[in-house]
Amino acid sequence: MEIHSADWRAEVRRQNDRFRKHGEGQGTFLVTSGISAKGPAFVLAAVRAVRAFDAFTKDNDPYGEHDFGAFNLEGERLFFKIDPYDLSLQAYSPNAADPAKTTRVLTLMLASEY
Repeated sequence: MEIHSADWRAEVRRQNDRFRKHGEGQGTFLVTSGISAKGPAFVLAAVRAVRAFDAFTKDNDPYGEHDFGAFNLEGERLFFKIDPYDLSLQAYSPNAADPAKTTRVLTLMLASEY
């Protein structure tokens, strides 16, 4: 599968969705200090919102990889971003569609922390 082809992007999207929605695949889900400071109930609600997020558009997902989202929760604007790293977490993955070469890092943050 050629990198950045439509099939490649579809596979990256599928893996990003599986990781984001179900925690499937290799990766880490991080929340920032701003999210944590809002308390455990807010953190849980924010994680649930990320897992349920499905408002991808051409504006927030121009490459169709489902690697970014923005939403409102309890009066706060939140962002999440999924980055594909190599297995050592030292650089981006050489092929984000290959789970043998990729670990995903999902970062959930307040928009004000960006």
